[in-house]
Amino acid sequence: MNYTALKRKHHYLWLVFFASLCITWPLLAQEKIDTKAMTEQIADMLEQHYVFPDVAEQAGNHILARQKSGAYDKMKIESDLALALTQDLQSVTQDKHMRVHVRPAERAQMEREDPLLARARRKLDASARNFGFEQVKRLDNNVGYVDMRYFAPVNMGGTAASAAMQFLQNADALIFDMRKNTGGSPGMVQYVCSYLFDEKIHLNSLYWRRGNRTVDFWTLDELPGKRMADVPVYVLTSSRTFSGAEEFTYNLKTRERATIIGETTGGGANPGQTFFLNDTYGIFIPTGRAINPVTKINWEGTGVDPDIAVAADSAFDVAYDLAVKAGRKYRASLLAQQEQMISDMKSGLESAGKTLADGKRDAATKLVDNNLSALVKAEMLGEMDINRLGYDYLGRQEIAMAELIFEYNVGAYPQSSNVYDSLGEAYMMAGKKKLAIQHYQKSLDMDPQNQNAVLMLQKLRK
Repeated sequence: MNYTALKRKHHYLWLVFFASLCITWPLLAQEKIDTKAMTEQIADMLEQHYVFPDVAEQAGNHILARQKSGAYDKMKIESDLALALTQDLQSVTQDKHMRVHVRPAERAQMEREDPLLARARRKLDASARNFGFEQVKRLDNNVGYVDMRYFAPVNMGGTAASAAMQFLQNADALIFDMRKNTGGSPGMVQYVCSYLFDEKIHLNSLYWRRGNRTVDFWTLDELPGKRMADVPVYVLTSSRTFSGAEEFTYNLKTRERATIIGETTGGGANPGQTFFLNDTYGIFIPTGRAINPVTKINWEGTGVDPDIAVAADSAFDVAYDLAVKAGRKYRASLLAQQEQMISDMKSGLESAGKTLADGKRDAATKLVDNNLSALVKAEMLGEMDINRLGYDYLGRQEIAMAELIFEYNVGAYPQSSNVYDSLGEAYMMAGKKKLAIQHYQKSLDMDPQNQNAVLMLQKLRK
């Protein structure tokens, strides 16, 4: 072998040695994991915190026996040990929330920060994910679509949730995509669900071992924007749908408020918290369990079964086709309701006119107020609509009824100059000069550019 070839071979051997050293050095340098102390610590934590004390003892004894048998001795990679412990614990508890995990180094650093700074950092991180609202959009045929990836705490993501629901408040059907949602805050589940009911509904309860207490979650009394209690709702699921996303799905399914489309969900119904074992490992221990008020059970270990079982990838297409059809029926029902409300209002005003003719002005006023208020509340009438209705009566010389309608408009929209101008005209036509002057003057005070009020006041004051 010549010198050049020997030199190349020598260089190659050094490269191989260096590469193998880079791979093996972290393992050689890593301190031996004290699995005995770690399993004892886990067993103790389970005994103190796990929602099912009898199962906690069984699970703790199982991993202690496994450790004693040497099952964890050869595990030098941190993630391998975490996985083995998780599998052994779940084999006893059958609880999919129960997990041992390796803690990222930066996470441990964050936990040593000032609590206020740490919370600010968490909120900033959550805002970068838009508090779980991945997509909110209006699809063709007026179908609303919400892709949620997790449920943020309401004190962080409540504004985003309200914005999403208000953006879609006029949709004819709604699709909630939970296929990639892994859970989160039960408070946010309650918040979003509340938009889909118009009555007080018991959604879910959570029993907590600590304090032996149960917390009930009902639909909220107050929400920004309007509710969508009658809008058809579809929820998309996959085997990855988990925890809080399953509660959202189960809440709506048990109340027959939504059609569930996709795959059976992951099956995690026991909420809890992370406990730190050391700077390297943490364990999530379920400290509570869900209790549905309808079924009296939950979805732990079984998941939530869909109403229409299809592959997760096909769920959206199936849901959209159904949503379009249901949305058209919903829109038609809205039109029919509005037609009936308008007919009822006209009948009510006709009755008010007859009551007024009998000299019962107070009773007639009440009839007018009730019938107009119903349509204003339904957002079917506004200031200008009521104003035109009053002028219809003026045009038919039913001046007394026009007065009542314009008086209602003044009460409903007191910041408008125009409503005082119209009422002034009705009073003038009725010969009520003093009241006419008073209301024209009020209109002019509010709008100095109202030339009609100027002319009418000049005429009335001659």
